Amino acid sequence: MTIELMIVAGAGIIGLSCAWQLAHCKIPVTVFDAGEAGGEASWAGAGMLAPGGEMVGASPLTEMGLSALKMYPDFVQALREASGLPIDFQRCGAVEIALDDREAEDLERRAGRQSAMGIRSESTRHAGSVAARFYPDDALVNPRDVMAALRIACLRCGVSIHEHEPVVEIFPDGSGVRTNLAGYRDDGVLIAAGAWSSCLAPGLPTTTPVRGHLVAYHAKAGMLGTILRHDHTYLLQRDSGSLIAGSSTEHVGFDRTIDESVVRAIHARASRLMPALAGMSPVESWNGFRPGIEGGVPAIGRIEGTAMLTAFGHYRNGILLAPDTARRIEQSLTEFKTPAGKTASGTL
Repeated sequence: MTIELMIVAGAGIIGLSCAWQLAHCKIPVTVFDAGEAGGEASWAGAGMLAPGGEMVGASPLTEMGLSALKMYPDFVQALREASGLPIDFQRCGAVEIALDDREAEDLERRAGRQSAMGIRSESTRHAGSVAARFYPDDALVNPRDVMAALRIACLRCGVSIHEHEPVVEIFPDGSGVRTNLAGYRDDGVLIAAGAWSSCLAPGLPTTTPVRGHLVAYHAKAGMLGTILRHDHTYLLQRDSGSLIAGSSTEHVGFDRTIDESVVRAIHARASRLMPALAGMSPVESWNGFRPGIEGGVPAIGRIEGTAMLTAFGHYRNGILLAPDTARRIEQSLTEFKTPAGKTASGTL
């Protein structure tokens, strides 16, 4: 069938990656967002592409993560070419450290399980640690670079992006949406609104905002050559020299307040991980809302019996999973059927 128009609710990295993929398939796409494109979790994310730090057992999420990591170099290169913008993408690997014998044993057991899933690591040494493992395939990307490139690439492909125009209602059969400005009919709606997704239609898996703080330091470029992790603390460095430390896990709803006690705690943990930071002060702190989801696995695909598709609930891995999610949404459309009697008629 010919799809006359697809609407995407949400202009974060998931929504725009899907829109760009669909535009490549010659499908007209219109994207709506309550704020600016990429202004929420995609802007806030550190940008670790790190199955070694996130995936601890065999699962659909692990399969997605490994698939997405393999796709990332081509994804970034295509975005660079489509947008003409630079993107900070580094295949720098990651070092995970253990500070006592119990942690060292846990690290070795985890590495064994990961090896069986295809996640490579090797024993290494790190000052101040009891044990450490190097994950050579882990990488990082600056998600703000990716979002800037995606926005331009989408526009050049003919995608229409409506910022500051939130979707407030999706018709029950997925045949259209209402925003705060107008109503629109289409051949399908893709829900990709991150932590806000389950508010847009009844019966969707519940999404929950999980606030996370990050801090940044001005540092000399090349000060940190790899991602460095311990427990829930990580450090990475942009090619600009900006050194990012995170993070926190807070269930406080959609409260955007910067909690200075959390900022101080992250700085203290980061300084233990990298002592040179003890004499430095963060120059920036921010937070964002990770889209948690019941069951822990992103909701990706078509809702049976409707013209609705979903791509949300990526929690900590939205940046990593974007190219794989876009591919899966494209595949879902190969089985897409327009509900009987429905026509695409544009703006209501």
